[in-house]
Amino acid sequence: MAGSIRVTMEVGADGVALITIFNPPVNALHPIIIQGLKEKYAEAMDRDDVKAIVLTGAAGKFCGGFDINVFTIVQETGDVSHLPDVSVELVSNTMEAGKKPSVAAIQGLALGGGLELTMGCHARIATPETQLGLPELTLGVMPGFGGTQRLPRLVGLPKAIEMMLQSKFITAKEGKERGLIDALCSPDELIKVSRFWALEIANYRKPWTRSLDRTDKLGSLSEARAVLSMARQQAKKVSANLPQHQACLDVIEEGVLCGGQAGVVKEANVFKELVLSTTARSLVHVFFAQRSTTKVPGVTDIQLKPRQIRKVAVIGGGLMGSGIATALLVGNISVVLKEVNAQFLQRGQKTIAGNLEGLVKRGSLTKDKMNKAILLLKGALDYEDFKDVDMVIEAVIEKVPLKQSIFADLEKVCPPHCILASNTSTIDLNVVGEKTNSQDRIIGAHFFSPAHIMPLLEIVRTEKTSPQAILDLITVGKIIKKVPVVVGNCTGFAVNRTFFPYTQGAQLLVSLGIDLFRIDRLINSFGMPMGPFQLQDVAGYGVALAVKEIYAAAFGTRNFESALVDLMAENGRQGKINGKGYYIYEKGAKPKPDPTIQPVIDEYRRRAKTMPGGKPVTLSDQDILEMVFFPVVNEACRVMDENVVIRAADLDIASVLGMGFPKFRGGLIFWADTVGASYIYSKLSKWSETYGDFFKPSSYLEERAKSGRTLGAPRVAQKDSTRSRM
Repeated sequence: MAGSIRVTMEVGADGVALITIFNPPVNALHPIIIQGLKEKYAEAMDRDDVKAIVLTGAAGKFCGGFDINVFTIVQETGDVSHLPDVSVELVSNTMEAGKKPSVAAIQGLALGGGLELTMGCHARIATPETQLGLPELTLGVMPGFGGTQRLPRLVGLPKAIEMMLQSKFITAKEGKERGLIDALCSPDELIKVSRFWALEIANYRKPWTRSLDRTDKLGSLSEARAVLSMARQQAKKVSANLPQHQACLDVIEEGVLCGGQAGVVKEANVFKELVLSTTARSLVHVFFAQRSTTKVPGVTDIQLKPRQIRKVAVIGGGLMGSGIATALLVGNISVVLKEVNAQFLQRGQKTIAGNLEGLVKRGSLTKDKMNKAILLLKGALDYEDFKDVDMVIEAVIEKVPLKQSIFADLEKVCPPHCILASNTSTIDLNVVGEKTNSQDRIIGAHFFSPAHIMPLLEIVRTEKTSPQAILDLITVGKIIKKVPVVVGNCTGFAVNRTFFPYTQGAQLLVSLGIDLFRIDRLINSFGMPMGPFQLQDVAGYGVALAVKEIYAAAFGTRNFESALVDLMAENGRQGKINGKGYYIYEKGAKPKPDPTIQPVIDEYRRRAKTMPGGKPVTLSDQDILEMVFFPVVNEACRVMDENVVIRAADLDIASVLGMGFPKFRGGLIFWADTVGASYIYSKLSKWSETYGDFFKPSSYLEERAKSGRTLGAPRVAQKDSTRSRM
């Protein structure tokens, strides 16, 4: 490993030392790189034949930032001495205060610690499309190599705060306009121009500027205070649960009030505190968990090669089908959209066009790419165009006979290599494919709505699904920029099964006399995008009514039977669709709680008969949160016990990307382990005695609670049982 990770130095006849970072793929700042930079800089400063230094990265990329694996070591050991001193020793003392000037030659990207290195140089030369940014706050920390001090001095306080707090990237072209970049040039000219600049500075023909000493872009003290005050208010509003935002502003303010050097010292101290915070631990866990979902034993470790998927047929042009088609088209995959009649087909094509236009408006797709994507779409009313498709994704309504007849047809008309996928969210895939002889290529491709925006793709395998089909769908998932999670075949699969108690727990609380708007407020404050009742309004009641019987049959006594949605529908309410649900929906306005639902709630409580002695219960905010989320954790334990997921971290990612579980809490299982299995077990045991089997602890939870092992720890003999449900 150390061989490929290195820092080199070449001294040219012009007296310029070219220092290059080698650490593929993005030249991350591994401790070996940092040590190498210190050594090469010390050598360059000592050598008489070196007049100036150019710092660059190998293979067309400057540097993607600090090596995040080091954070994991620090968090596991609690020892911050594993963090190398970069900010003061290297950037401030060696580079910026060095007796020979440094110029950064930047190409591809300079992110996080990479950009901070460039700001310690005396000039920055870049190619126009290079990406520049300080995204550290997304990992629960903040810039730690002087970025909180130098960026405001180069681009001004408002822009620097925006780049740091929103982890916003800019191109070098914009960086030049803002003052972050000194000159732009082509990749071919980059080193030559940088060498020229380095010598010009050494010979005092260009300014020898130390970023940390500048104050001209900070504005007056009163202006700076006003900008910081506004940023604090905004951070409180949108990032109330994220301590790194306020900490970053504190450190920026220190530098404004007491000078750059004082700011750098405070930054280094606060950075070490943040690395060990629960938020940073959670966000670093999510970072690595997301990258591990595509490691699938028996699929990605057996030297299989993914086949190229050039053409995909999507059956059904409704909300899901058109969303799936949109995602494929944006990924440059040809799509045949099949519908039952011309009217439905036209509507589906129109929806796809609208989806693409929406992506252009959001800035995530260029107009040129949109026009190219549209050309890859073909409509169909029969199976004529299916003879050369590589994959079919069925996205019709959840009716077993309909799906079975479609799959029987597909087996006859599609080529033998074609993958037959279903977007079903609840139906057993063995049932879907039971009338075919192609079970080895039948697989679940469960997208989340809206499918062209939501990042999660649940890949559902049966015991008969071939590793090749799984690998091919993982590859398609990556091409269309989804995060694929491979799961086993059961009712609701991983996400919907784990979260079925989420809404049911909230409805149980309402039956006990708790105000539903209070529940939604608390869940939202916890970090979910919206509470369970608003979510039901947005999703529409059709989904809840459709899965009601399926869940009752699958989950038995732990399923909480609730008539609330039926009563809402009888009352003429459909949720957001008709503007009337638990909330009132008016165009251009925020949803408002609807007080006129009280008679519906009263009738629901009367029928439920769950209130002890007919009187509403009194619960604390914490009780409410726990009664909603602990049953979800309990079901997640069953999902892990049955090997529906490969690893606990997959369930963490699925909960974050599929249900909006707060990322800063690390995902469902990671969060549960911060609470503790024994505490969750004791609470569920108590509630199950009072309220019944909905709260009954699973055997997996009980075993972990009693043994003291974390919920997320893998089983000791996992190898023997990984296929039991997969």
